[in-house]
Amino acid sequence: MAANGIYQDPFMHTWKPEAGAHLGFGHKSLLQSDDLYQYILETSVYPREPEPMKELREMTAKQPLNTMATSADENIFLNMLLKLINAKKTMEIGVYTGYSLLATALALPQDGKILAMDVNKEHYELGLPIIEKAGVAHKIDFREGPALPILDQLVENDKNHGTFDFIFVDADKNNYLNYHKRLIELVKVGGLIGYDNTLWNGSVAAPADASLPEYVTYYRQFVLEVNKALAVDPRIEICMLSIGDGITLCRRIK
Repeated sequence: MAANGIYQDPFMHTWKPEAGAHLGFGHKSLLQSDDLYQYILETSVYPREPEPMKELREMTAKQPLNTMATSADENIFLNMLLKLINAKKTMEIGVYTGYSLLATALALPQDGKILAMDVNKEHYELGLPIIEKAGVAHKIDFREGPALPILDQLVENDKNHGTFDFIFVDADKNNYLNYHKRLIELVKVGGLIGYDNTLWNGSVAAPADASLPEYVTYYRQFVLEVNKALAVDPRIEICMLSIGDGITLCRRIK
């Protein structure tokens, strides 16, 4: 833990899954059947996937840290969800190549806006040409650096409170609770916050002494803590979905 009380992330942008890990970009799912997951992709994802999404997905799959990207079926879900709630102003913490960011941008109206944050702009710039070609780059306000200082600045200004329709968090799991303390002020009543990886490769249900890859073990306790906190937070109602690596949707109710 750093002097400022914020946990530091020793694995951020450095870990690589072990051979056979179930977090591969082609199968970032908790489903036990590869064939069933492939059926989902070929039936409901790939046939209707926008060409820019396909291009960015395939480009991202070639990157060394491709497991940091959200799964194709999760992105299709997020794209539809944003349309259903008529989202116009959103935020994304953790961008990588911008795969989920593109799914969001394509769902928003032409005057929609996304505040996007990531500590590595180089990764974002890998996908930026595809985002620009898709004609949605103007919707994105990208900020490089840690998210917490940016969030603190937003929270300090009362005008930002309750103004975001949707916020998606797919970043350092050890800071999820720190993010939540700030994001709950920024999302509107009736708006949604989505926390990704809340089933963390299924490890949340594993025995305490289970033999797990080092990075899974490290983050597991943080994920368990945030899941416990979200479950009892009276300001939200939640729905934990077993899509991708697990995503918990939090609807602010007060």
